[in-house]
Amino acid sequence: MKNLVILVSGSGTNLQRIIDTIDNGEIQNAKVSLVVADRECYGLERAKNHNIETALVPRGKSFSSELGKIIPENTDLIVLAGFLSILKPEFVESWAGNIINIHPALLPKYGGKGMWGHHVHNAVIEANEKESGATVHFVTVGIDEGEAILQKSFEVTENDTPETLAEKVHKIEYEIFPIAINKVLGN
Repeated sequence: MKNLVILVSGSGTNLQRIIDTIDNGEIQNAKVSLVVADRECYGLERAKNHNIETALVPRGKSFSSELGKIIPENTDLIVLAGFLSILKPEFVESWAGNIINIHPALLPKYGGKGMWGHHVHNAVIEANEKESGATVHFVTVGIDEGEAILQKSFEVTENDTPETLAEKVHKIEYEIFPIAINKVLGN
């Protein structure tokens, strides 16, 4: 059984999708052993509702070192699911190849510092992009620069708003996240 640690900052909808797909067998031979949040958020409640251990590690200069102390040694994969804090290079390097993130754009476009949520969707619309989507990628020291594991796109229409793009991206995220996790776990 592979052990996943999920890092969250918000409502935890991608966390819920991961839990559901483990329960229904879509993600095989895995369990969520710990959910860590960098702020009070509903993602922690979702985890508690499924009897998953949780931890709150407040954002700050010592965040990555504190996180490193609570990640179980038998962790096979750390999954950033709507996680907004930047991890220190030392932490990322110590877990190289075993940390993945989901990003609400087709990387390498619209990645990097400040590119999250509505900021990404606004940028896509302002640039008159014809497509957008989501990317699951390995986490590296460079923000959103890790190798893509899986991407999926959709057409951006002239009627799209940041809100409609967010809805479309969430559907793509729910579809590709479990597939990417299985791929990284070797399932």
